[in-house]
Amino acid sequence: MRKVTEGAVVAGIDGSGSAVRAAVWAAGEASRRNRPLRLVNVYTVPARIPSVAGSAEEIRAGFENRGQEWLSVAREAVLERHPDLVVEAAAREWNPVAALVQESLTATMIVLGSRGLGGFTGLLVGSTAVALAQHGHCPIVVARGKHPADSPPETGPIVVGTDGSPASTSAIAFAFEEAALRGTGLVVVRTWNEVAENGERWPHGHAVDAAATEVAERTAVEGQVALWRDKEPDVPLEIVVTKGRPVRTLLGFGERAQLLVVGCRGRGGFQGMLLGSTSQALVAHSECPVAVIRPEQS
Repeated sequence: MRKVTEGAVVAGIDGSGSAVRAAVWAAGEASRRNRPLRLVNVYTVPARIPSVAGSAEEIRAGFENRGQEWLSVAREAVLERHPDLVVEAAAREWNPVAALVQESLTATMIVLGSRGLGGFTGLLVGSTAVALAQHGHCPIVVARGKHPADSPPETGPIVVGTDGSPASTSAIAFAFEEAALRGTGLVVVRTWNEVAENGERWPHGHAVDAAATEVAERTAVEGQVALWRDKEPDVPLEIVVTKGRPVRTLLGFGERAQLLVVGCRGRGGFQGMLLGSTSQALVAHSECPVAVIRPEQS
């Protein structure tokens, strides 16, 4: 891979309106962080090409030219909102997930649209999403609006889900940073229910003391956020501990948020947040961007 600027915010571009809106959202993030924006289009030349379609070189040039056109459109939209931002662009021939995982080695974050065309079709559905979440090296953001054609919201608090796991601790750190950069409040959400940590319901007759559980869970969250509360004392903080299902609860808070943050590995209520129907529901139905954070690597 050609040398790229370290720490850029990377946006995946595939010719869709969703990708352009994601690029503009990513540009705002880059501006707040004083980072460059890198727009990336990834295309794959088919292994077998019918002779009537032209030579492999001609097909490759066609993909490259189309990618450059899409990148140009996205760049114009970005510079219209952020004229002083440093923007670099690249059309790359490779597998989209592999290319983005490689981009994540030097990126501050990867930003994707919620719907795709071309090389990014289905990127957030099934095994490709799991691969990107599991093997990426930086936060991944799916830039969503309330409706498919809407731009992501720019008002409201940052909302982060926590279950006490290392992934959710990293998510809290990211959420505090975002709230400070955006000058907005932070809502930390923890859910509990009658499901044991092994994923099974408690045996019949097992009594769950709701009041005691609420106190214990709140105490745990207070301890988890203490470090960042001290680091960012000016960030308005709300801690919510509630009985319920994590995805349903987070979607509810996401209705008034400008960013929803979750860890990609967890236990208890947030276990498997990106591995199956839970993640698909969150990404498919959230009314604001969703940031997926991996735990810090030792």
